[in-house]
Amino acid sequence: MSNPADSPRPTRPAIAWIGLGIMGSPMAENLLKAGYPVTGYTLEPEKLERLTAAGGSAAGSIAGAVAEADVIITMVPASPQVEAVAYGPDGILENARPGALLIDMSSITPQTSVDLAEAAGDKGIRVLDAPVSGGEAGAVEAVLSIMVGGDRADFDAARPLLEALGKTIVLCGPHGAGQTVKAANQLIVAVNIQACAEAVVFLEKSGVDLAAALDVLNGGLAGSTVLTRKKDNFKNRDFAPGFRIDLHHKDMGIVTDAARGVGAALPVGSLVASLVASLRAQGDGGLDHSALLRGVERLSGQPAAG
Repeated sequence: MSNPADSPRPTRPAIAWIGLGIMGSPMAENLLKAGYPVTGYTLEPEKLERLTAAGGSAAGSIAGAVAEADVIITMVPASPQVEAVAYGPDGILENARPGALLIDMSSITPQTSVDLAEAAGDKGIRVLDAPVSGGEAGAVEAVLSIMVGGDRADFDAARPLLEALGKTIVLCGPHGAGQTVKAANQLIVAVNIQACAEAVVFLEKSGVDLAAALDVLNGGLAGSTVLTRKKDNFKNRDFAPGFRIDLHHKDMGIVTDAARGVGAALPVGSLVASLVASLRAQGDGGLDHSALLRGVERLSGQPAAG
């Protein structure tokens, strides 16, 4: 009789990870912790060193990273970068194996995701768009919200992997649906941060204990994940980037363009998009999006802190 301990352990699919930035590095490391073999590629050598120190492998090219991968995950800043890594003779589609699953976790336009899925399908490569919400802290803690677009069978196949990265994982519809939901997410987050920033300046100018005020506000109907995650940024004027203004500016462009395309009015969202753009134009694009507080301070006649 065979000993169950002698039975081969199920192997996890081999992962190629493209893009090891603020979000991508901790996410790839969480897959390593969950037992997935991860080969990474990025333009920053120090990020490859970080991956190998965590137990992953480094590739010298996209082609080298994806050639033997069962699953390819991309986490890059915007649509042009997704297109750059996906297309062309050195890109993913020309070098991945037929049957591989490409999961794009970048935040890009819904149409880019639809076009990518169509082009990949011609190569026999399956695609999911799976953008995330939760910022750097959510990536590190593996508690991201992951909104997915694509086929149900591919979603079901990817779910165990996604569960190593997040806690709320939902198939939102066909290709592009994940990006549409992410655009709505970024709209809500930006408006929420702006409202919190205005409240902070109002409270401080009124002479109220800011820490006490934010604690009690966060315990009531005004409470939110945004306030929980960002209240220390506001109190300490700590704007080290967890999610940069530059990227939120890009996302506000996505949601305003997509809303225009479907005939949805965004009166508050359009205003906040302008405030994000203004902050970026004043040189704050590299700061965390909680730095919207700096814009409110300037409008209120006081020097921007931080």
